Amino acid sequence: MSGDMYVIGAGGHAKVVLQAIRAIGRRVAAVFDDNPAVWNQRVMDIPVVGCVGHIEQYPPKPAIIAVGDNRHRRRLAEQLQCEWTTVVHPNAYVDPSVRLGPGSVVLPGAIVQVDGVVGKHAIINNGCVIDHDCRIGDFAHICPGVCLAGGVTVGEGAMLGIGSAAIPGVRIGDWTKVGAGAAVVRDLPDRVVAMGVPTKVKRRLDDNENGPDGPQPNG
Repeated sequence: MSGDMYVIGAGGHAKVVLQAIRAIGRRVAAVFDDNPAVWNQRVMDIPVVGCVGHIEQYPPKPAIIAVGDNRHRRRLAEQLQCEWTTVVHPNAYVDPSVRLGPGSVVLPGAIVQVDGVVGKHAIINNGCVIDHDCRIGDFAHICPGVCLAGGVTVGEGAMLGIGSAAIPGVRIGDWTKVGAGAAVVRDLPDRVVAMGVPTKVKRRLDDNENGPDGPQPNG
């Protein structure tokens, strides 16, 4: 099987990750997904060869989880014994001082500035601006167009919606969701939904909705 790595996931986010992998000149040997409807199909001309668990039956290669849902991505990372690689699109800027965790993805147009930390299996999506000294937690998803000022901390599994922003030094809690276009001007606790300009906490999340112990998504 030709190619030097595997991709886990065959949905829309996987297409974007596959395009980034192609742009950096790496070759994907196979895609794995638990949805039987996509088995024996092709994504970006790469074959979907079977369910995720089958990856351990193939020759060992580095892998990346191309799944947008934070909970699902965490489960897969815990389930599989893989060597996790990173993917940074050539049109992104990541300062050499930044520490990128295994399994993290940085997509086109993103900027991650000096002395930042990006946790394992985090997604820095298209066009994000992450200023100096920010800390992005494991399994977090920074959606397209987000702008974080210096020294912002984003907790594990948090999701910042499209076009949202945060002022310097604020902390966004673990597994918290920030709505599209929101402005975070004060700390947000763990496991809440926050929306608006400035953000207000709309409700709390329980394990049935978010976090690593919630139900596995269908998609």
